[in-house]
Amino acid sequence: MIKFKNILFLFLGLILFSCTPKKEQALVNNPADTIKLTSDILTPEVLWSFGRVGGVEVSPDQKTVLFGVSFYNIEQNRGNREIFLMPAEGGEAVNITKTEAGEYSATWRPDGKKIGFLSTESGSLQLWEMNPDGKNRTQISDIEGGINGFKYSPDQSKVVFIKDVKLDKSVTELHPDLPKAEARIETDLMYRHWDKWHDYTYSHIFIADYDGSGLSNPYDIMEGERYDSPMEPFGGMEQINWSPDSKEIAYTCKKMVGKPYSLSTNSEIYIYKLESKETQNITKGLMGYDVNPVYSPDGKMIAWESMERDGYESDQNRLFILNFETGERKDYTAKFDQDVHSLSWTTVSKSVYFTSDYHARFQIYKLNVETEEINQVTDGIHNFNSVIALDGKLIGTKQSMTYPTEIFAVNPENGEETQLSFINKNLHNQLTYGKVEERWVKTTDNKDMLVWVIYPPHFDPNKKYPALLYCQGGPHGSVSQFYSFRWNFQMMAANDYIVVAPNRRGLPSFGKEWNDQISGDYGGQNMKDYLSAIDDVAKEPYVDKNNLGAVGASYGGYSVFWLAGNHQGRFDAFIAHDGIFNFEAMYLETEEMFFVNWDIGGPYWDKSTKKTYDNSPHKFVDKWDTPIMVVHGEKDFRIAYTQGMSAFNAAQLRGIPSKYLHFPYENHWVLAPQNGILWQREFFSWLDQWLKDDE
Repeated sequence: MIKFKNILFLFLGLILFSCTPKKEQALVNNPADTIKLTSDILTPEVLWSFGRVGGVEVSPDQKTVLFGVSFYNIEQNRGNREIFLMPAEGGEAVNITKTEAGEYSATWRPDGKKIGFLSTESGSLQLWEMNPDGKNRTQISDIEGGINGFKYSPDQSKVVFIKDVKLDKSVTELHPDLPKAEARIETDLMYRHWDKWHDYTYSHIFIADYDGSGLSNPYDIMEGERYDSPMEPFGGMEQINWSPDSKEIAYTCKKMVGKPYSLSTNSEIYIYKLESKETQNITKGLMGYDVNPVYSPDGKMIAWESMERDGYESDQNRLFILNFETGERKDYTAKFDQDVHSLSWTTVSKSVYFTSDYHARFQIYKLNVETEEINQVTDGIHNFNSVIALDGKLIGTKQSMTYPTEIFAVNPENGEETQLSFINKNLHNQLTYGKVEERWVKTTDNKDMLVWVIYPPHFDPNKKYPALLYCQGGPHGSVSQFYSFRWNFQMMAANDYIVVAPNRRGLPSFGKEWNDQISGDYGGQNMKDYLSAIDDVAKEPYVDKNNLGAVGASYGGYSVFWLAGNHQGRFDAFIAHDGIFNFEAMYLETEEMFFVNWDIGGPYWDKSTKKTYDNSPHKFVDKWDTPIMVVHGEKDFRIAYTQGMSAFNAAQLRGIPSKYLHFPYENHWVLAPQNGILWQREFFSWLDQWLKDDE
């Protein structure tokens, strides 16, 4: 469980690294441009044909937009990353790569004459450059073991890069006379994290000289430190930034190991000065996550995202700014009851643009640093997930439940939007989508709750449709206008289901109180919210209230397990993916202990936590009476696969119709194309079996 807010593009990058093709494999072309569909209804195969846009960069002269698009080949079961360029004023997007190797983390060199990128073309992940037309590909780095990210200094004299450094010894190194021994010896926590075991290495920051043709004299600014920067498991180069004068870098790091690391969210922003080689902590005393530092163009200030409370990974994300001249460090969102993401300074250093979610929509906002006034720039039913401030315009990425990410220009004065990229236009125009309706439902404590209702394409109000209650994961992370390639609401609607997606208690964008309420109240008000949502929609004449299902992953999977024993006959089928089944086991199986300590309240041996542990789903198995499908990835270390296996075994022993879908090489998500399609097929096969009994 993790707060899924601003990690989408970062995580897609991780996916792509894992899918880097071998040279002998064929090129993954762009299917979105050429596919001719035989039906206007969305299918899993079509869903995996959409190009996935991300990694947007603007040229130094602000005339050209560079971005990456990931395409997937179902037959080859892999993806490939391509680089595109298009005019910032609008015009045709041109693929400048079309290679077998894949290009990642592409960025403009400060002089605009070259594009730097990462590639495995030489055998390991290294820094390469090419002309803006894609020609003259040249390898720039030759770092042993490869590098995982990079940034040019503004004066183009240096490059900062990240690399894994081995500091710990394996069993065979401790016992060299046992070279075939296969074991681990652990004396502390955090021996595994997210989806991988500790490999005895740490991600460190290196600085090297750059002369336009290669790197030289690299050195480790974290030498000997058993810490990671960027932070595992999702951190990227957004956590490291150069000062405008190229004399220092700011970076994010949680300088803890083992048990202290697992218990705390107290990451810091450090400034490393190249000349003196001194490191300064600028967030000392701020106890939550501090991440993603961004210098103002004049170098007089630095902004970052900050959470207040240690141990609470889903605390409100604030905008902090440190003024170097005055020494003042200030929260500029103290009166702004929303989260902030994707900080971008204006070129004159007077304002910061950012994205923020309100009522389950991400919009672009502007902070005037001098007046501290915050104004909303965009409006509409969509998510703006990133923003770049230019002279006289903004460039951002936007998506909705109906349309995957594309790039837009935004007028900062009136919020007027102009679509720039059309990577998925061909596919999108051939499909018919269901209506997305905003619905406000009264909760049991007389609050107003936003519920999205997604209708099937070609919806007929005179028919009756089965309905699915979607249970959100996280547990914090709004049911906003996101476009998912697995939990895709339009896909569910395309299979003739009405989707009910409530923004229950515990989700951001409805104020701090609404977000915080869920902690320590699992199985409480948020479950009542779920039932209020489905009960309200089920009253409609076009909803078949005798064929209702509940589905969800992560905290949503826990929600399904809990509802299975407490639904009072409402539901006729369940699907739980990567869900918590047994709180007591979960507490000792997960890796980041701060999560279970905050949200569950602490260990089960602490009697003060009795209320939460009494709401563990496994204690209600005696009431299970409804068919249930369980899905789990074996490499999920956040919620161990034994949770899903235990739930399935319980259903089998209780004589409940049940199915277990196990992915040996998937983590908390399903990333491989064929596994993703298999997931969709089994998902709808199970629901159709139990919710379409009249067909």
